[in-house]
Amino acid sequence: MILKRATEADHEAIVELANLAYRAKGPGASWNTEGDFLTGDRLTDARLKDDLAEKPEAWLLTYRDVEDGPLLGTVWLEPLEGGVWYLGLLTVRPALQNRQLGRGLLAAAEEFVRARGGVRVKMSVINIREPLIGWYERRGYGLTGEVIAFPYGDKRFGEPQREDLSFVVLEKGLS
Repeated sequence: MILKRATEADHEAIVELANLAYRAKGPGASWNTEGDFLTGDRLTDARLKDDLAEKPEAWLLTYRDVEDGPLLGTVWLEPLEGGVWYLGLLTVRPALQNRQLGRGLLAAAEEFVRARGGVRVKMSVINIREPLIGWYERRGYGLTGEVIAFPYGDKRFGEPQREDLSFVVLEKGLS
């Protein structure tokens, strides 16, 4: 597993993978797609550039099997306060998910955080993504009880197809 900080040359592949993994429907879609309740792009090149410029302390990591090989996954890691890091955009190419790349990438992300003095990882997941929440719980993450309102009307997050969306926050200690 080769993790490297994303460069601008990676942006097109990152955007393509994020949209495939999060929003694709039908054959070849991820087991945890959002495509049934959110439409539109999950990520655009402009949004990615804005996020990176807005949070220069964050790390957007790419995952490949071999140096300069095809992009297999991504993860966003952002230091917060008190040794807590935010984890987002954990993405694995859907056709390869049966290789358990997601759990390997998650473990590598946690080790990355630990190596930089991090003691906790937190994330937010859309509330109705129960299989995904369960997946994180099986890897040691727990629901905090914190709920964040879904940003209805903000087209950057896609077009919601339901009125009951919110984000739940999960955390894991890295002892």
